[in-house]
Amino acid sequence: MDIHGYHIPEDLLYTKEHEWAKLDGQAVRVGITDYAAKTLNDVVYVAAAKVNDRVAQFKTMGTVESIKAVSELYSPVSGTVARVNAELDTRPELVNKSPYGEGWLVEVRADDFEAERKKLLDANGYAAHLEALLRK
Repeated sequence: MDIHGYHIPEDLLYTKEHEWAKLDGQAVRVGITDYAAKTLNDVVYVAAAKVNDRVAQFKTMGTVESIKAVSELYSPVSGTVARVNAELDTRPELVNKSPYGEGWLVEVRADDFEAERKKLLDANGYAAHLEALLRK
Protein backbone atom coordinates (compact mmCIF):
# COMPACT_ATOMS: atom_id res chain seq x y z
CA MET A 1 0.00 0.00 0.00
CA ASP A 2 1.03 3.61 -0.49
CA ILE A 3 0.43 6.47 1.95
CA HIS A 4 1.21 9.95 0.62
CA GLY A 5 3.72 8.46 -1.83
CA TYR A 6 5.45 6.24 0.74
CA HIS A 7 5.40 2.53 -0.03
CA ILE A 8 4.46 0.17 2.81
CA PRO A 9 4.80 -3.54 1.95
CA GLU A 10 2.04 -5.54 3.59
CA ASP A 11 4.22 -8.56 4.41
CA LEU A 12 6.52 -6.71 6.83
CA LEU A 13 6.32 -5.60 10.46
CA TYR A 14 7.30 -2.10 11.56
CA THR A 15 8.50 0.00 14.47
CA LYS A 16 7.18 3.47 15.18
CA GLU A 17 10.77 4.66 14.56
CA HIS A 18 10.45 3.56 10.88
CA GLU A 19 12.39 0.29 10.81
CA TRP A 20 10.93 -2.80 9.20
CA ALA A 21 11.37 -6.47 10.09
CA LYS A 22 10.79 -9.66 8.16
CA LEU A 23 11.31 -13.21 9.34
CA ASP A 24 13.63 -14.75 6.75
CA GLY A 25 14.35 -18.36 7.64
CA GLN A 26 15.97 -18.41 11.08
CA ALA A 27 16.79 -14.70 11.07
CA VAL A 28 14.88 -11.44 11.03
CA ARG A 29 15.96 -9.11 8.23
CA VAL A 30 15.88 -5.44 9.22
CA GLY A 31 15.87 -2.21 7.26
CA ILE A 32 14.42 1.28 7.30
CA THR A 33 11.14 2.20 5.67
CA ASP A 34 10.58 4.10 2.45
CA TYR A 35 9.42 7.06 4.57
CA ALA A 36 12.68 7.05 6.57
CA ALA A 37 14.81 6.66 3.45
CA LYS A 38 13.06 9.53 1.65
CA THR A 39 13.05 11.75 4.73
CA LEU A 40 16.77 11.25 5.29
CA ASN A 41 17.41 12.08 1.65
CA ASP A 42 20.85 10.98 0.37
CA VAL A 43 22.31 8.37 2.72
CA VAL A 44 26.11 8.64 2.75
CA TYR A 45 27.08 6.27 5.59
CA VAL A 46 25.53 3.41 7.57
CA ALA A 47 26.95 2.34 10.93
CA ALA A 48 24.81 -0.63 11.91
CA ALA A 49 25.55 -3.26 14.52
CA LYS A 50 28.23 -5.82 13.63
CA VAL A 51 28.05 -9.61 13.38
CA ASN A 52 27.72 -11.20 16.83
CA ASP A 53 26.64 -7.92 18.47
CA ARG A 54 23.68 -8.27 20.81
CA VAL A 55 20.75 -5.99 20.07
CA ALA A 56 17.61 -5.35 22.10
CA GLN A 57 14.13 -4.58 20.87
CA PHE A 58 13.56 -0.84 20.40
CA LYS A 59 17.12 -0.01 21.51
CA THR A 60 19.70 1.73 19.36
CA MET A 61 21.69 -0.53 17.05
CA GLY A 62 23.51 2.05 14.94
CA THR A 63 23.13 5.19 12.89
CA VAL A 64 22.38 6.26 9.34
CA GLU A 65 24.08 9.41 8.12
CA SER A 66 22.74 11.45 5.25
CA ILE A 67 23.65 14.80 3.79
CA LYS A 68 20.73 16.11 5.85
CA ALA A 69 21.06 14.45 9.27
CA VAL A 70 22.30 11.57 11.39
CA SER A 71 19.52 9.28 12.61
CA GLU A 72 19.66 6.44 15.07
CA LEU A 73 18.62 2.94 14.06
CA TYR A 74 16.47 0.90 16.44
CA SER A 75 16.29 -2.85 16.45
CA PRO A 76 12.78 -4.26 16.01
CA VAL A 77 13.81 -7.47 17.81
CA SER A 78 16.19 -8.71 20.49
CA GLY A 79 18.92 -11.15 19.55
CA THR A 80 22.32 -11.55 17.98
CA VAL A 81 23.33 -9.98 14.67
CA ALA A 82 23.94 -12.86 12.28
CA ARG A 83 24.71 -10.93 9.12
CA VAL A 84 25.25 -7.36 7.99
CA ASN A 85 24.74 -5.92 4.53
CA ALA A 86 28.39 -5.34 3.62
CA GLU A 87 27.30 -3.86 0.30
CA LEU A 88 26.30 -0.71 2.19
CA ASP A 89 29.97 -0.04 3.07
CA THR A 90 30.63 0.99 -0.52
CA ARG A 91 27.08 1.70 -1.71
CA PRO A 92 25.11 3.33 1.15
CA GLU A 93 22.79 4.85 -1.44
CA LEU A 94 21.12 1.43 -1.69
CA VAL A 95 19.17 2.42 1.43
CA ASN A 96 17.50 5.15 -0.64
CA LYS A 97 17.20 3.22 -3.88
CA SER A 98 15.85 -0.02 -2.44
CA PRO A 99 14.93 0.28 1.26
CA TYR A 100 13.00 -3.01 1.22
CA GLY A 101 15.42 -4.86 -1.08
CA GLU A 102 19.14 -4.35 -1.57
CA GLY A 103 19.21 -1.63 1.09
CA TRP A 104 18.50 -3.96 4.03
CA LEU A 105 20.73 -3.38 7.07
CA VAL A 106 21.20 -6.47 9.23
CA GLU A 107 19.82 -9.92 9.97
CA VAL A 108 19.22 -10.79 13.60
CA ARG A 109 18.86 -14.26 15.13
CA ALA A 110 15.94 -13.29 17.33
CA ASP A 111 15.74 -14.56 20.89
CA ASP A 112 11.95 -14.87 20.75
CA PHE A 113 10.50 -13.42 17.56
CA GLU A 114 6.99 -14.74 18.22
CA ALA A 115 6.78 -12.91 21.54
CA GLU A 116 8.32 -9.67 20.29
CA ARG A 117 6.39 -9.49 17.03
CA LYS A 118 3.29 -8.61 19.06
CA LYS A 119 4.95 -5.28 19.93
CA LEU A 120 5.51 -4.42 16.27
CA LEU A 121 3.04 -2.77 13.90
CA ASP A 122 1.59 -4.54 10.89
CA ALA A 123 1.30 -2.62 7.60
CA ASN A 124 -2.10 -1.17 8.52
CA GLY A 125 -0.85 -0.10 11.94
CA TYR A 126 2.25 1.50 10.47
CA ALA A 127 0.14 3.24 7.80
CA ALA A 128 -2.09 4.71 10.53
CA HIS A 129 1.00 5.78 12.50
CA LEU A 130 2.51 7.42 9.42
CA GLU A 131 -0.79 9.08 8.51
CA ALA A 132 -1.02 10.60 12.01
CA LEU A 133 2.61 11.72 11.83
CA LEU A 134 2.08 13.42 8.47
CA ARG A 135 -1.02 15.25 9.74
CA LYS A 136 1.03 17.06 12.41
